[in-house]
Amino acid sequence: MSYDIFARAVWVTAQKDMRIYYRKAPVFIFGLILPTFLFLAFFVGRELDVELYFPGFLAMSLFFTSSSVGPLIVPWEKQAGTFERLLTYPVSIATIVLGDVIAGAIFGIIISSIVGTVGVLLLGLSVESMAILILAFVLGNICFAALGVALSAPAGRVPANIMMLAALVRFPLIFISGIFVPISEMTSPGVYITYVSPLTYLVDALNQAMGQAYVFAWYVDMLVLGGFALAFIISARYVLTRKSLKGL
Repeated sequence: MSYDIFARAVWVTAQKDMRIYYRKAPVFIFGLILPTFLFLAFFVGRELDVELYFPGFLAMSLFFTSSSVGPLIVPWEKQAGTFERLLTYPVSIATIVLGDVIAGAIFGIIISSIVGTVGVLLLGLSVESMAILILAFVLGNICFAALGVALSAPAGRVPANIMMLAALVRFPLIFISGIFVPISEMTSPGVYITYVSPLTYLVDALNQAMGQAYVFAWYVDMLVLGGFALAFIISARYVLTRKSLKGL
């Protein structure tokens, strides 16, 4: 398959996902409503510095929105019987995985960009480095969209099962990633637990972009996010390939 055909197949797959799954109720519940109420539950009634915690809220919004599409696609298509039909077309597993990742990343970029713009304009927040902010947005959305696809790869034909698995993975990550307690204020050994979460590096990059205390250099955050994204994509492709060979 030539590069042009491969790229077109990836984009067609992403367009199909965007038309079908952006309007699904679980996407809005887990991608929009849930992170908003989580942050409000933490913030309302407490005299906290909005500017200090907004990068964490923005990271949480990006995390939930970009990873909310991927867990639906594979189980929903297996339930409808369209996943097997898709494999009969001249596309590869890699094409399907990348298309699903792009669809999730675009959804995350759209929603998190709105959240970020509202925060900067209405709350009067400052942005110290627009370049770091944009790069963190792009890599963060790709990384967590890939996480969503990787979580859905071993799924069966029941979407509810994979949504529960996704919740079991995503909820612990938001509590160990410096969203509610800044990484710079953590002490060992708790701080070392945060290093295993890809969300930690997104929060750190957004803190740096918005002039807050940060731990790692911006390029370290980007390299780690890119490494996690690549690992999620490879694992999703591997699992789906094995399951397709077994006829599952």
